[in-house]
Amino acid sequence: MDMNEIKEIFFQECEEQLAELESGLLKMNDGDRDPETVNAVFRAVHSIKGGAGAFGLDDLVSFAHVFETTLDCVRSNKLEPTQDVLKVMLKAADVLADLTNVARDGGSVDPARSRGLVKELEALAHGELPSVSAAVEAAPKQAKPVALAPAPVEVAPAATDDSGFQPIPFSFDDDFGADEVPAGMPEYQVSFKPRADLYAKGNDATLLLRDLARIGELSVHCNMDALPGLDEIDAEGAYFAWTISIRTDKGEDAIRTVFEFAEWDCELDVRRIEDAASKGDDELPMVPVPFDLSALDDDSAALTMEVVEEAPQPANDVAAAVAAAETASNIAQLAAARVEKKEAAAAAAAASAAAQNNAAAAGVGQTIRVDLDRVDRLINLVGELVINQAMLSQSVIENDNNGTSSINMGLEELQQLTREIQDSVMAIRAQPVKPVFQRMSRIVREIADMTGKSIRLITEGENTEVDKTVIDKLAEPLTHMIRNAVDHGVETPEKRAALGKNPEGTVRLTAKHRSGRILIELADDGAGINREKVRQKAIDNDLIAADANLSDEEIDNLIFLPGFSTADKISDISGRGVGMDVVKRSIQALGGRINITSKPGHGSVFTMSLPLTLAVLDGMVVTVAGQTLVVPLTAIVETLQPEAAAIHSFGANHRLISIRNSFCPLVDVGRILNFRATQADPVEGVALLVESEGGGQRALMVDAIQGQRQVVIKSLEANYTHVPGIAAATILGDGRVALILDVDAVVGASRGQSLKAEMSYAAVG
Repeated sequence: MDMNEIKEIFFQECEEQLAELESGLLKMNDGDRDPETVNAVFRAVHSIKGGAGAFGLDDLVSFAHVFETTLDCVRSNKLEPTQDVLKVMLKAADVLADLTNVARDGGSVDPARSRGLVKELEALAHGELPSVSAAVEAAPKQAKPVALAPAPVEVAPAATDDSGFQPIPFSFDDDFGADEVPAGMPEYQVSFKPRADLYAKGNDATLLLRDLARIGELSVHCNMDALPGLDEIDAEGAYFAWTISIRTDKGEDAIRTVFEFAEWDCELDVRRIEDAASKGDDELPMVPVPFDLSALDDDSAALTMEVVEEAPQPANDVAAAVAAAETASNIAQLAAARVEKKEAAAAAAAASAAAQNNAAAAGVGQTIRVDLDRVDRLINLVGELVINQAMLSQSVIENDNNGTSSINMGLEELQQLTREIQDSVMAIRAQPVKPVFQRMSRIVREIADMTGKSIRLITEGENTEVDKTVIDKLAEPLTHMIRNAVDHGVETPEKRAALGKNPEGTVRLTAKHRSGRILIELADDGAGINREKVRQKAIDNDLIAADANLSDEEIDNLIFLPGFSTADKISDISGRGVGMDVVKRSIQALGGRINITSKPGHGSVFTMSLPLTLAVLDGMVVTVAGQTLVVPLTAIVETLQPEAAAIHSFGANHRLISIRNSFCPLVDVGRILNFRATQADPVEGVALLVESEGGGQRALMVDAIQGQRQVVIKSLEANYTHVPGIAAATILGDGRVALILDVDAVVGASRGQSLKAEMSYAAVG
């Protein structure tokens, strides 16, 4: 893969980490103090920072570093995660997401906002309250990202002895060293002891020490007391430790940044030496010692240590030189031992890796990333397979009267297999609505801050699965509805307290499956819809007549009209008349419907009913005035054959049908769609009892039922034009195009909502 592909994978993983981050912070905000939740939040930020450092995304690394430091204080119980603290962290998570999006798509993040949050996070890490930290105006300290790829080191040619052995000297050249360190520079002592995992993950202690030398004057002592005898040495083990003295003005954060990708795999302690001159004479002298540990990478290599002759050495350095010589001898013996144990260690490592892989496979389901275009192409091909299978079955049925041939039996098995393949392929696109729901929590926080309200978002059914296409198109209408609920629905804390309500408002977002569809409900415990205000606004905007007689339900639905808004003034949130009309159009474009239930003083509930997928549906194939239509099966309650005694006239053009001691309006589909000029005799047809959101039950009258079958949805708008009353189209087994009925539009037309003139276009189907 090239670098762009690797970077794209990184950003995909960032989306997962950001979702994990926000989910964990919301759990903590709800009172979850499980250490694993805190660790998961910390790991998410740490992973984003690590990947960003690999691509040189300095802004992202710097912000993530400060965020990570504050989270580490929570993890180590130095900072109590109160509501105020978590409020700052949730805002920081939003900025981290913005910085990630900017790094991927370009653009910029408001620097004042990010700087302000950096100040707040740094203040929290120092134990200050959020209210106090907000007033801090000092510029944030930017953490220096660690260099992942070391600069090339030029090694001077070395002499070769008679045996062909060539030592590999290494020293901290001027190129890698820090600038001249002024007198009186702060001094730090670093204790660094790697674990075996550090080397297994490709890290190198020598490179870490080299990076450390870039930020100050370095003195290093290597402790080899833990090195065992040759018969006990593990070739994959780690036995060395380092005590480092460094003088630098970069601060402790810069030192820790060098080790940030190794801190999980080592023991690290960094502390400032307040008075270096007060150290006792018996303390080990700290002398700059250039060395190289990478020589063990080759079977025949040994380590050569040099003595820097920058200054006269004290007398007691003779012992250090002797120890260095003994160390070189020991390491040469270690290299020889490694040759003998190399094969056995490799076999043991392979066996261990295989055991770990088997255990992981048994405990965790394996996943694979697939480009969405490939999945879409597979779904389209399966749809064509379904159509061709239906055509083949139709042809065989027309040419085989007895229906008992082996071809028919084979076709039945083919039909079952095709259905299973189709269900399996559709399951690939099914994803939980959790990512969309999590995105809404940020919107609630931002709008609540802008309006000065205290609002809590509660989500339920986040793991409810639906087609990815539906999820992608669900974000926009949900965003408008959330903004509307927070801005217009929920009252201010003062007003809620005066009404005896909890000053903190609640917005509840729920998803669940019902009858082959997904229901998404957005409920708030606010003031509900002010019907008098809505009606007056509609009259003022010439949306309805002043003498119009509307029911409560019809008044509530006025908010979906284009250009309607109850906001008294235009703001960044609302007031331009764009919002709920977009919601309705978006939901209808998905083949769904939306309904409102409002109780003044107690809040409102918006219910969206959406198809689980936009690719296939189970439908009832019917005939209306010589045309073939498909009625979605999820909308049909039952079918019945009307009797003359059950038909009753109501007014000039309306009829009712009696069903089990109740009356239901009878709707002639052919007349509504302009397939015929006069109403047909209901006794000669079939009635389909359907249920629609907001319209109750209606009996749709059709001429005949051809059967029930699964059909592949083809967009009518993409291939022809929008036809009111028609949701989409499909191809039948005989190759003909059939129109899929928009049940809600037909029911709405029966209630007096006239369809547009271009409805006559439906007749050409």
